[in-house]
Amino acid sequence: MKIIFLQTGGTIDKDYPKSKNGWGFEIGDSALKNLLNKLPLSFDYQVDSILKKDSTEINDKDLVKIYKSCESYKEDKIIITHGTDTILNTASYLSKIKDKTIVLTGSFLPYNFKNTDADFNIGLAVAGIQTLSHGIYVSLNGQIGKFNEFQRNEQNGRYFIHS
Repeated sequence: MKIIFLQTGGTIDKDYPKSKNGWGFEIGDSALKNLLNKLPLSFDYQVDSILKKDSTEINDKDLVKIYKSCESYKEDKIIITHGTDTILNTASYLSKIKDKTIVLTGSFLPYNFKNTDADFNIGLAVAGIQTLSHGIYVSLNGQIGKFNEFQRNEQNGRYFIHS
């Protein structure tokens, strides 16, 4: 089995380099590479960076790029790291893809931060991608489910599966 990991940006990959004017903001290298390279995994994988954007800046052209990237792989298991602000929009756009299992995940704190949720969310996505049937899923806040089952609590920003 081979899993394709796609970086699109978002908080999970944020970096805050120090410059002479203070701390900057940029989307750095994929957190996936750092995380996956240090684990004893029992599957093959490939990490590709297709975007490095804050999810609030993802436009229609970017959605098409993400869609076409997913379609281009012969593998049917794809995990996408994405910003949490528009993760459900992108998942909805990808819902036309029927022959793959795609899990979108992200984090509320960058991977490089001490108390990040990135590794937990990626781990949940990896577990899900191996057991879920074809469809578009989201993995956040300790839950994984079909993208259209998720809602966001506007007070605290967390996602949950509505019943």
